[in-house]
Amino acid sequence: MSKIRRRIDENQHTIFELIKDLSSSPSSSRGEFKIIDNLRDAMRAAIKASPLSRYQIAGEMSNLLSETITKEQIDSWTRESDRINGRPERHIPAEYLPAFCQVTGSTDPLKVMGTACGIFVMPGPEALRAEIQKIDEEIREAQAKKRKRLLFLREMVAPSA
Repeated sequence: MSKIRRRIDENQHTIFELIKDLSSSPSSSRGEFKIIDNLRDAMRAAIKASPLSRYQIAGEMSNLLSETITKEQIDSWTRESDRINGRPERHIPAEYLPAFCQVTGSTDPLKVMGTACGIFVMPGPEALRAEIQKIDEEIREAQAKKRKRLLFLREMVAPSA
């Protein structure tokens, strides 16, 4: 018999549940693929989570793409105010998206696009290894904290001699 693993987050779906949900969804409805708001949200979150400034992101993207990308372009791709202020909305060109994801370290913008057409974007083996290494480091740090607290507890509880 196999063991059923508990989920960390009760809202977390397994990959099998996601596939089942996608396969059981009804046919496309009008406007379902207009994902620009979700893409903008994912890009803003990627920028916020990145240790780089928007200027640095633009510089790195320029290097990867061999063409000039400016902070102002990134701002125009991610702001919501264009629609409100009557300016034409700007979208990131699809050919720039992989460079953006590489520089920010987030694949969430690509996941937004993939989810819309029913595919899954998963990190490659090296990215998974890096995530596993990071998790291992967090576990070691947590175990060290636990040991310190256990020692402190023993000192507090031990009778004075």
